Amino acid sequence: MKKTRIVATVGPASDSKENMKKIVEAGVNVFRLNFSHGTHESHQKIIDIAKEVREEIKRPLGILADLQGPRIRVGNVEPFEIEKGEIIFVSDKKTTEEKELIIDSDGVASALQVGERIMVEDGVMRLQVIERLSDSVRAEVINGGIIKPRKGINVPDTKVAFGAVTEKDKLDLAFALKNEVDFIGLSFVSNAQEVLETRERMREILGREDSLPQIVVKVEKKEAIDNIDEIIEATDVVMVARGDLGIEMAESKVVIYQKEIIAKCLHAAKTVIVATQMLDSMINNPIPTRAEVSDVTNAVIDHTDAVMLSGESANGKYPVEAVETMTQIIKDTEESPFDDVNEHFDGCCAYSDYASIMHSAHEMAVHAEAKAIVLFSESGVSARMIAHHRPEQLLLVGTHNPKTYQQMSVVWGARAYLLEKQDREELINEMIDINMEAGRLVAGDKVVIILGRVPGGKDIALTGIRIVE
Repeated sequence: MKKTRIVATVGPASDSKENMKKIVEAGVNVFRLNFSHGTHESHQKIIDIAKEVREEIKRPLGILADLQGPRIRVGNVEPFEIEKGEIIFVSDKKTTEEKELIIDSDGVASALQVGERIMVEDGVMRLQVIERLSDSVRAEVINGGIIKPRKGINVPDTKVAFGAVTEKDKLDLAFALKNEVDFIGLSFVSNAQEVLETRERMREILGREDSLPQIVVKVEKKEAIDNIDEIIEATDVVMVARGDLGIEMAESKVVIYQKEIIAKCLHAAKTVIVATQMLDSMINNPIPTRAEVSDVTNAVIDHTDAVMLSGESANGKYPVEAVETMTQIIKDTEESPFDDVNEHFDGCCAYSDYASIMHSAHEMAVHAEAKAIVLFSESGVSARMIAHHRPEQLLLVGTHNPKTYQQMSVVWGARAYLLEKQDREELINEMIDINMEAGRLVAGDKVVIILGRVPGGKDIALTGIRIVE
């Protein structure tokens, strides 16, 4: 089993049950629904199929509802061409008969200042503000092209206060929570407060305090980089969303931030995903470029929990081949010595008694040459703390919580089991028996046992080493 997970966006190329099963068989662990596109009806179809598939495969298969967020888009209804050196108007509504770029979000045009940049369609077209008017600006075209309706706009130099959740997002969030998805993606997050407010909103909608979907913060703004430590502390999962991040700042810095964010997440024992253009050429081609293979390889070597496919699996010509390719790259990399965790990461999150027990368990497994770490966890926190050490041993996670079971789908190396037994000794025996039957454990193997907070127990306990009989 590969230990690094794969998140795949579901779209027109993959939204049938047949295709969704194929990409799961090829290596997908989490289905991503992009709420920037589609309707609640189309998303409902995908969610229903995903739940059918995971019942059939009998292993965790996460569902990520990725909210659009305060995305700024082109408001023009017809495409038009702009040329380098041309001067055009930019506003949030049609104000002149001359050529004009309309921004579909109120307050953006009025916030633009002289010298600030306007990036259209992932920065392919670029403009710079040269004059402020009453409620619009004049901008010079730096890079020309054809501006198409609904394409994304970035204003990386402009301070615009939207908040992370729009009115559309609130409706989409309620829909996703009604369907008990496992993860909620927050786009264009600026600070930790936006994460905390979203979690509180989820509690209000669901009417419960725990077993919530995990929040996946997409780091794609300069403000998020500036506030990355507080965001990592507040969120459950971090996604390095390299597309918009590469527009907000120099492209040459994106990979450096990727490595820094992964290291910070390892230190904090938080799950991290690397996303965007990983196998982009496979949208149209059956094989990747060598640079794309290197990109996925380096993300695995950096010890990300998961890598993500977007257009490759959503609307590309080769969705199954893209997943198969990514799976093979992951397996080959994990089998290499370059995937080993170095001393910088070993034991780095032992900042509490709880984390110290996890660190001790990993050390015991290493020195005893154990075959597996058998762990019981209701919330999943213990599993994530062990996973942060990137153990060579099998990581076998038992839980009674269905939500935790599905959320293990994105945790590095975790092989999860949804259990019914309550007695601790019965739980241990059941986990060992399951894995002996599957051939993962044999008589004489050593396993390290960790009991988290299971019914009838208040504290976490490291019970030591057991020899399989």
